[in-house]
Amino acid sequence: MLDSRTADLIARLEALLRSEREMRLVANTVHGLEALFSADRRLLWISPSVVDIAGFTPEECVEAEDPVALLVHQTDRAYCHQQAAQAFQESEPTSFEVRLEHRGGGVIWVACHWTPVVDGRGSLTAVRLSGEPIQSRKEAELRLLESVAEMRRARSLSEHYLLRTKDERQRLAAVLDAIRPGIVLMDTEQRVLYLNQAFLQMWGFESQENLFGMRDVVLFGRCEEQMAGASSYRAHVNEVLDGGHGSAAYEFRLKDGRVITDSSVVVTREGSEITIGRVWIFEDVTVARRSAEILQQQAERDALTGLYNRRRFDEELDREIAESQRRSRQTGLLVFDLDGFKPVNDNFGHQAGDRVLVTLAETIGRVVRRHEMLFRFGGDEFAILVPDSEDSHLQELARRVVDSVGEAVFHFNGQEVRLTTSVGLACYPTDAGDVRGLVAAADAAMYRAKSSGKNRWAMAGQPSAKRERSAADDRID
Repeated sequence: MLDSRTADLIARLEALLRSEREMRLVANTVHGLEALFSADRRLLWISPSVVDIAGFTPEECVEAEDPVALLVHQTDRAYCHQQAAQAFQESEPTSFEVRLEHRGGGVIWVACHWTPVVDGRGSLTAVRLSGEPIQSRKEAELRLLESVAEMRRARSLSEHYLLRTKDERQRLAAVLDAIRPGIVLMDTEQRVLYLNQAFLQMWGFESQENLFGMRDVVLFGRCEEQMAGASSYRAHVNEVLDGGHGSAAYEFRLKDGRVITDSSVVVTREGSEITIGRVWIFEDVTVARRSAEILQQQAERDALTGLYNRRRFDEELDREIAESQRRSRQTGLLVFDLDGFKPVNDNFGHQAGDRVLVTLAETIGRVVRRHEMLFRFGGDEFAILVPDSEDSHLQELARRVVDSVGEAVFHFNGQEVRLTTSVGLACYPTDAGDVRGLVAAADAAMYRAKSSGKNRWAMAGQPSAKRERSAADDRID
């Protein structure tokens, strides 16, 4: 029995020695790490490559109480012991990766493989450890993991910003839908990217109609069907697009009477001059234009008769005198008031007086030609400005004014009422060298006509048979 055990032990030792010799032969020719552990987990031998890999000599490793504690990084020691225990207990090959700690500092990744060594009876005699440095591979894996992590962060950030962008676009769309102007956003190929509700309502498009991606020529072509001057608008759009710049407000009218303005802004990428689109802004200014026209009319029109007032007279007279100086031509002025107007107000009231003024303004307006301008200064005072005039024409106009007033008949409280007028004529530059002088000369002529019997006209200058005529004299001629 003893001999049998002894023989068995000798056989196992011989097998272990053969394994060790074989390992030494192999280990001395490879760059990896080779080691042999006894069945009771003692390190019997380790390859000289351990010096290059970990900085420790084989002798230091063999003499160490715990080679794992000497060579393996603190973080991986428990894991390494666990793998070793599994290899010794199960007698099955196993692979794992650990970090060795170099004597001079630093960490070296090694891929390890436990291989059980058994005798002819299948009993475990030793465990062989093979290790292959995989530092470069691990570094590549770490870089890959970092790249993947970075990509995930970037993707997460991208999704975050996409969500933010979507939210911001929805908020922007809500704002644009709430404002009055119509907004159209085009891309660089002049296709619709966005338009708001105000634009759809302005042009009568259905809210559910899909206009996105439509070319500008098609969209604006449908708008032009409603315009009073479509060809002019088309030329305006082409000029703006050809110029590649923004455009100030361009005003046009629709067939239904509305007044619209459009303007545009070129959109560039932030931090560069690269064009990424254009924003068109359409605004209905009908109410504003009508209000402006009313204010303009109130500023330059007489509220009672609708004739131009004294303010407009001063502007037109200044302009006409300047034009006369530039063209060396004559400008005529007629100034007149109504003879006997005050008794109408006194006897029949101001409503009767207003009726007289309105009626005579219309009557005189019918004898004034298109290029001549009729004004009411206030009360019963009127004036007519005649550009590029001759004396004969002024005299004929004065006669028509006197006749039209004298022929008008009014009835108040059963009484027939007739009025006459006295007209003063003056010419620039014959009778005056400036605006004030011309008005003064016409006034003086009017008062001379009154003092000569009323119901007549008189020209500026000295009285004479040719320059002062009554209505009766004109009719005799």
